[in-house]
Amino acid sequence: MSAVISLLKMAAVLIAASLLGNLFLSELKKARVLQKPWYAPYLTLPGLLMIIALFIPVVVWIFQH
Repeated sequence: MSAVISLLKMAAVLIAASLLGNLFLSELKKARVLQKPWYAPYLTLPGLLMIIALFIPVVVWIFQH
């Protein structure tokens, strides 16, 4: 039973990551069409969430050492 719960947790994380990636990609395409600067998609909500998600392992590593 715990294996099923673990699989469901993994599936939830993968689904959330794919949705966030898809939202970021749509913001990136929109910024390219509007000829905005390269950093414009990173200032949107999906972009900021991506940046936060990238720094979480670094913060956890710093607090563990």
